[in-house]
Amino acid sequence: MSALDELFARCRAEGRAALIGYLPVGYPSVAESVEAMVAMVEAGVDAVEVGVPYTDPGMDGPVIQVAVDAALRGGSRVKDVFTAVRAVADSGAVAVTMGYWNPVEKYGPARWAADLKAAGGSGCITPDLIPEEAGAWVEAAREQDLDPVFLVAPSSTDERIAVVGRTNRGFVYATAVMGVTGARAEIGSRAKELVGRVRAQTDLPVCVGLGVSDGDQAAEVAAFADGVIVGSALVAALRDGGVEAVRALSADLVAGVRRRPAA
Repeated sequence: MSALDELFARCRAEGRAALIGYLPVGYPSVAESVEAMVAMVEAGVDAVEVGVPYTDPGMDGPVIQVAVDAALRGGSRVKDVFTAVRAVADSGAVAVTMGYWNPVEKYGPARWAADLKAAGGSGCITPDLIPEEAGAWVEAAREQDLDPVFLVAPSSTDERIAVVGRTNRGFVYATAVMGVTGARAEIGSRAKELVGRVRAQTDLPVCVGLGVSDGDQAAEVAAFADGVIVGSALVAALRDGGVEAVRALSADLVAGVRRRPAA
């Protein structure tokens, strides 16, 4: 079993969803981004998506775009990604990288996989890469016993979902709203519908990235998904209140995913 497999097995045994948090490396500085990731783990976040800064984050909303741009202008580099992965893993959480395919391809898939494994990482989420074009990465991940994670969306056909379900390891990332990332005021009905469609095609856990911004929304998603993914809200917390704001929001989100649904 991979670290992600063990995480979801433990969460199932505890009768709850997993909480996965995202922050980009280098925002507002490399040191503070790593400190914030560790604070998330200390607050109870189960896994951390270590964000890889990229010059054209077209799938991300304005909060993350501004943060990633600032990280790059501040000098964040790929080596800092692996430093952050090591810090998260040493803190006791599962660490996966989250980023666009171009930096991985430029670095070299085999080299990326080897360095990610050496840093204690467990997998890599590549939101703009599809399984049919991911042969080099899937092979490199397999050689290092890492989990490749691809995305599905409400627009995905059942055939597409089946392909992702066969290719992924660890979990399926369900981005349950159309458009760019970002916190939202309400949880849409399409999220639950998409989770059901994915479960009809694969036995892998399904984690939902939806724009969750607080513990109440986390509890709502946790009632039907195996994992809740939070990104923009944590980045905004770091922007507005520093590491301690990230810690406080993480604790609220942790309480949400651990909340028992009303009978």
